[in-house]
Amino acid sequence: MDFDTDKIDDTVLALLHLTSFGNEYGAAAWKGHDWDVLNRLHEKGYIGDPVNKNKSVIFTEKGRARSKELFQQLFGKVK
Repeated sequence: MDFDTDKIDDTVLALLHLTSFGNEYGAAAWKGHDWDVLNRLHEKGYIGDPVNKNKSVIFTEKGRARSKELFQQLFGKVK
């Protein structure tokens, strides 16, 4: 099956918002997602390098804002 990796990346970025939390480095999220997607999100500048021993990834400012925006767009209820 042929699929759109940008749509997958957007969905995972939105889901990272769901599991996000604050820490001493800013905002972070658990990195229990596909490694290829996490690597692409890092290449796009949304998260720090996921290849480390940490169980979470650190959002960039751009990634934190985009993650929240996508979460609201994809999963928010219309009032």
